[in-house]
Amino acid sequence: MPSKEFETLPNIYLVGPMGAGKTTVGRHLAELLGREFLDSDHEIERKTGATIPWIFEKEGEVGFRSRETNVIDELTTKKQLVLATGGGAVTQPPNREFLKQRGIVVYLYTPVEIQLQRTYRDKNRPLLQVENPEQKLRDLLAIRDPLYREVAHYIIETNQGAARDLAQRIFNLIVSQNTSR
Repeated sequence: MPSKEFETLPNIYLVGPMGAGKTTVGRHLAELLGREFLDSDHEIERKTGATIPWIFEKEGEVGFRSRETNVIDELTTKKQLVLATGGGAVTQPPNREFLKQRGIVVYLYTPVEIQLQRTYRDKNRPLLQVENPEQKLRDLLAIRDPLYREVAHYIIETNQGAARDLAQRIFNLIVSQNTSR
């Protein structure tokens, strides 16, 4: 049930690398705000009836990114939403525009060491099915960090506190900055 108290706040979009905790933090944040929570990767899987690894295998990253852009365009037109995006969503210029123009973007900055701990055994991450996942995470962060920063209204470091604490920090920051106007 959407909270009347926070209904004037724009949508909130979480961006960041794999293992940043976007989905977990997003669920807690949506609960605090009394809003719907969606994850763009889960929505792609729901709409296609296929897993992300299967889409990557059959259509490649280009096919997946095209589907992702369509879903992000659709989801960012909804109201009263907290949305967690996939780690690579920011690589597509239209996605960056949709996110930045249609809501508040929070970058969950996560060091590679923490990403590696959180994604170590996850077989649902096609880009990490390589010989050296740590190097792949470093390479991805080098490319994507500037894009996350470009689109972000706020940057939150995720290496301090549990997901619920991070959601509370984001909530406090956004509510204080956006309801005092």
